[in-house]
Amino acid sequence: MPKMKTKSSAKKRFRVRPGGTVKRGQAFKRHILTKKTTKNKRQLRGAVAVHETNMGHVAQMMPGRGI
Repeated sequence: MPKMKTKSSAKKRFRVRPGGTVKRGQAFKRHILTKKTTKNKRQLRGAVAVHETNMGHVAQMMPGRGI
């Protein structure tokens, strides 16, 4: 049986933290930034955890990563 492969897109977008949570970057901060407020752009900085309702999908895309 061949090894299960991690989805390349998931590998680039998610990082598994030591506690088992998965961090992801914020959406809506890449382009069309002129019409967004400074407050909105500031609050989109940094990484956040993947919500528990989406963890099943992320775990399927990243087998063998300890999720």
